[in-house]
Amino acid sequence: MTVHAIIPDCQVKDGVDLSYLTWVGKYLAEKKPDVIVQIGDFADMPSLSSYDVGRKCFEGRRYKTDIDVTNKAMEMLLAPIKEHNERAKRNKEKQYRPRMVLTLGNHEERISRAIEGDPKLDGTIGLSDLNYEHCGWEVIPYLEPIVIDGVVYAHYFTSGVMGRAVTSAAALLSKKHMSAVMGHVQNRQIAYANRADGSQITGLFSGCCYLHDEDYLGSQGNKYWRGIWMLHEVNNGSFDEMPVSLNYLRKKYEH
Repeated sequence: MTVHAIIPDCQVKDGVDLSYLTWVGKYLAEKKPDVIVQIGDFADMPSLSSYDVGRKCFEGRRYKTDIDVTNKAMEMLLAPIKEHNERAKRNKEKQYRPRMVLTLGNHEERISRAIEGDPKLDGTIGLSDLNYEHCGWEVIPYLEPIVIDGVVYAHYFTSGVMGRAVTSAAALLSKKHMSAVMGHVQNRQIAYANRADGSQITGLFSGCCYLHDEDYLGSQGNKYWRGIWMLHEVNNGSFDEMPVSLNYLRKKYEH
């Protein structure tokens, strides 16, 4: 049996509080899960947002700024693990080497769409600018599922001919017929079902992992849960999920 840690959408961008990434990194270095999955949309990439073109909020956005803040944020997340391993090396102790998987989200996909829409950008910008693989992540293409210990992960799972995201955790189970975890939506949801042999499967909408509010959601729409997940005793798709809120991590690690 293994332990998986799930980091939901972070939507890192310039001008927002990123201190929570240090708290998450410290928790991971302390708990040492076997697998860490970042479910996608680690980067927000607002400079490539097609929704905001022509609006006042779009002014001043720069691709280089998006890349620089994403690289900085990833360093913050992984620094506690790096520091742990440096101490372990000095003390001749075992180093912590988890499997790290990142399933690209629609915000990272903005880079690919920008190139597709303007081919002269090919070779000038690219997903490699995010440095995910350089940082040790196994990068899974956008919407490509990956199965780990019987649990399937993707940024989101589609339903119907239009390819839209499934609308509930229960629908996720009914469509995929196995334990599945996705991000993409702010709200967390959990649904349970059983296979014919009695073993439990779980559908999980993992929510989000950031401190800032999104202007487009308004004051009521920003009241969602924020944090990470630990999946304990993962075995052939069965697991015990444990939410770990950013409020808890703040109290534990802020000082």
